[in-house]
Amino acid sequence: MSKKTTSKTDFVLMWASITQMIRENYGKLILFFSGIIIAGVLCFFNIATRETVASFSVSDFEVGQIADRTIIAEKSLAPDLSSPIAVEEGEKIIKKGFPITQDALNKLKKIAESPVYMDYRAFANSLLFLLMLSVLWCLLFSRSRLGHRVEFKEALIEVIFFLVTYAVTAYGRMTSFFLNDFTLPVIIPSAFCVFLIAILFGQLSAFFFSCLLAFGVFNACGYRLVPALFTFVTSVSAAAIVRNISRRIDMVFVSLLLSVLEVVFAFLLKVIFNSEFTDMVTICGGMAFNGFISGILALGFLTPLEMLLNTASVFRLMDLSDLNSPLMRRMLLTASGTYSHSMMVASLAENACRDIGANFLVARVGAYYHDIGKMDQAEYFVENQQGGESKHKDINPSLSVSVIRSHVKKGVERAIQMRFPKQIVDIIAEHHGNSLIAYFYNEAKQKDPSVAPEDFSYTGVPPTTRESAVVMLADTVEAACRTLENPTHSRLDKFIQQLINAKIENHQLDNCSLTFGDITRIRESFLQLLTGYYHSRIEYPDQKDPDQPPAEPKEAEHTEDEAVEKEEKQNA
Repeated sequence: MSKKTTSKTDFVLMWASITQMIRENYGKLILFFSGIIIAGVLCFFNIATRETVASFSVSDFEVGQIADRTIIAEKSLAPDLSSPIAVEEGEKIIKKGFPITQDALNKLKKIAESPVYMDYRAFANSLLFLLMLSVLWCLLFSRSRLGHRVEFKEALIEVIFFLVTYAVTAYGRMTSFFLNDFTLPVIIPSAFCVFLIAILFGQLSAFFFSCLLAFGVFNACGYRLVPALFTFVTSVSAAAIVRNISRRIDMVFVSLLLSVLEVVFAFLLKVIFNSEFTDMVTICGGMAFNGFISGILALGFLTPLEMLLNTASVFRLMDLSDLNSPLMRRMLLTASGTYSHSMMVASLAENACRDIGANFLVARVGAYYHDIGKMDQAEYFVENQQGGESKHKDINPSLSVSVIRSHVKKGVERAIQMRFPKQIVDIIAEHHGNSLIAYFYNEAKQKDPSVAPEDFSYTGVPPTTRESAVVMLADTVEAACRTLENPTHSRLDKFIQQLINAKIENHQLDNCSLTFGDITRIRESFLQLLTGYYHSRIEYPDQKDPDQPPAEPKEAEHTEDEAVEKEEKQNA
């Protein structure tokens, strides 16, 4: 094959991959460019209304100061009532190395305040900064960094929150009260935004968003360091303190804690930047109010956003983990064996996820509902047959596989109908992967050796997240260990290892990010829990086997009436 043909083939393959990427992410690409355009518009009006010349603020210049740059007027400005001085196009307003005069300073102010003057250099600088920030955004929120693919709804919320914060910061500086670097953070809603991002999409997303938000504020406020630093520390703190909350009322205490932290941060920044403390009471009051109202507003916006975005927030997962819900009560009544199995799988998955640092709440809820598709035909699953005759005895193995396999599809359909979060739906869809249903495959193979394994396999995909993979392993281990005779610690250890190895060999863990260290910790967690569950018990002296007939009374023993009669005779 010639080099020309090879190059053409490479170009075709590259173009095909690009078009496929565009088709898969066209929504995010539209959102990306829309966000850039809106940010550019905000930036344009911010620069147009800011008193800057050649990208430098007029407040940076003073009379008598030695100029460190040369500024030349780009347009002629006629004298008016507010400023009776003229500026000629091409005139050197200040010259590098020479002191700044009062007349030169007045001309700089006239240029900065003029509606016909636009500091295009400052606009270009801000636009380049935002483009650089957009590239950083794409790198931080990639699948390799977050461990999961960012959905469109998450990207949309983050872009909206960023633009709102940018606009509030940029136009808040136009008022005289918020012109100060320490009063401006009072109106920046960074903590409110990060609260919602952390609860709706997770701690890591909130931390990355905090970094981007701080850079955005840095650009919007004219590259002032104090507002950017304050935004960063308060945003990271907001993401950290909501990490372990489990009740909505906890947001009130989180709000109070953030209020205290914001006051402390304001005091420390005052000390670090050697600022005066004359306005400290006003600033502390504003900071405390910002922290408290951020948490309260986040609590108010949380419920509608949870319903609108259908996210797996901690509060939504806690609601779904309620075992008194109608769905769980129905499972208890119609498929009690499946219910007990799901409870044990949930315990195994939750503890294993805690040990490997995965989202244990997602794993627990996913384990609760992973077999909800069995409720319609519960009698066809061995855990619900209660020792009775199997329903599969008189039907064809192919039909049996169809019934067994259908519980995954029915479970997904029911979960979507009930608007479960995507993470839970994925666990239901992936908890069997595409593994082989070996029992019925072997039965069918005895009748027809030409049967294909694909016809007796689940039609799902292997787990794509660590939580989904842990639920799969917990489901397999719990069901298999019920059949193990004499489940001692060593026998359980070997059996669990065999079951996990089988999943690895069958490529069921290829699409998730579990490491060998994670698998070892998962196995140890399973072993610890199952050893305690199957521990041997002491046989009490009066404990009898219910299957054995009651023992005949010995002849030497007397009834209670005989004993009483004998005692009366002795007393007489």
